[in-house]
Amino acid sequence: MPANKPLERRYDFVLLFDVIDGNPNGDPDAGNLPRLDPQSLQGIVTDCCIKRKIRNAISVLGEGSPQNELYFQTQDAVYEKRILNLQHQRAYDAVGIKGDDKEAKKKADNTAKARKWMCENFYDIRAFGAVMTTGVNCGQVRGPIQITFARSIDAIVPLEYAITRKSVTTEEEAEKQAKGDGSITGTMGRKHTVPYALYRCHGFVNPYLAKDTGFSDTDLQLLWEALKGTMWEIDRSASRGLMCTRGLYVFEPASKLGNAPAHELFDLVRTDSLGADAAPRKFDDYKAKLEVPTAGEVRPGVTLHRMVG
Repeated sequence: MPANKPLERRYDFVLLFDVIDGNPNGDPDAGNLPRLDPQSLQGIVTDCCIKRKIRNAISVLGEGSPQNELYFQTQDAVYEKRILNLQHQRAYDAVGIKGDDKEAKKKADNTAKARKWMCENFYDIRAFGAVMTTGVNCGQVRGPIQITFARSIDAIVPLEYAITRKSVTTEEEAEKQAKGDGSITGTMGRKHTVPYALYRCHGFVNPYLAKDTGFSDTDLQLLWEALKGTMWEIDRSASRGLMCTRGLYVFEPASKLGNAPAHELFDLVRTDSLGADAAPRKFDDYKAKLEVPTAGEVRPGVTLHRMVG
């Protein structure tokens, strides 16, 4: 398939990933504790967190390609790339609309031109979509890639550790501590982790929206590479612990509309709980519970690609 040709097929996928002694997604409303469902105590990783990791991976996998810039370039040191209206203005400059021509920016056809330019030049816009109507209007985009929250298979037990830093930030703080016994005691902090958890989420690729944004087969291959594990390799940090992809199962129907409802395909990949009394500490604990269908067990007209696992 040519690189610039939008997708012709729908894709639905199951992603399994795990964490060892890390915090996969801290909750700022709870002191950065790992997110969890208060009723079931299952761990949660938001779709926004997963998309951020995909973006970080794409910034490396697509490096050097002007079509694979990122709209939400939060990892870039250049602050202008974090200001969305300046990103929007780039589109108007590129299509030849002067920055001070306010009337031209109100015209629908000019907004459409700017929207098209944004889709062509920013991977995450043509993948995930964006609302670009703040100030400099580049319209709205519905992206073809949607990802659900990830939920742990079993309940998690968030652990909290006290940590120390033997340094201080300011001279005033050093003088205040030294007034005691003449020493600088440093500062205390907290670190939150999950001992082990296996998470599962689902994703969808809509070919109709891909046609609108220009999301191509080449873009799709970058997505698979990110999900296979590059997004964890790029995102290594002490707070994340050890994270990796344990399963990536992609269902490819023969038609744009699909040959089976997504939930029926997802049900074919079973990741059963180990039980309320279990204390999983490694992926091997789940291997006997993981069931992936064979080719003959998948619905007619649907191909299963076992990319990982």
